[in-house]
Amino acid sequence: MESFEDDVAMIERTLNRVGSPALLVGHSYGGATITAAGVDDRVAGLVYIGAVAPDVGETVQDHLNKYPSDVFSRVEVKDSYAGMLPNGTEFFCGDLSEQEQKLVWATHFPPHADLFTQAPIQSTPWKSKPSWYILCPKDHTVHPDLQRFLSKRMGATVIEVESSHVPMLSQPDIVIEVIRKATKAVQ
Repeated sequence: MESFEDDVAMIERTLNRVGSPALLVGHSYGGATITAAGVDDRVAGLVYIGAVAPDVGETVQDHLNKYPSDVFSRVEVKDSYAGMLPNGTEFFCGDLSEQEQKLVWATHFPPHADLFTQAPIQSTPWKSKPSWYILCPKDHTVHPDLQRFLSKRMGATVIEVESSHVPMLSQPDIVIEVIRKATKAVQ
């Protein structure tokens, strides 16, 4: 979450350590990183969880500008990092208990403030590789209309989960089931 280039490189290093075929799973901004890394021949499919999925020449911020969401009213930039304010959890993970929301806030890692404007996508593997999209209609971080647009544009298999931005925390059984089905489909 320092630089887009470094985040994509980390995925590529991970692919070097695991067997193939591989299934990449990306949440939120992670959708952009799996899109960039997904061109690797070892990647058999992509799973997006309330994520952005830029096309060639697009950045994450391009999408967020077209579909603004509530959480960014609760973000403060300090020392070049965009940290969520404590009351931002209402929009990030509002379907979790108050205690869980506090834990999410305390453990979240703020991204570099310009991260979402970095490195436009160079290729789009979701055009040629099977993709799944967990769409979160109660998401106040990646706007649900943006999720609908992206998942339709990529032709993904869409699974709608009544969730905030973090279905892997609020409804982990559904997320795991989608990943398992995707894994079986690409084997």
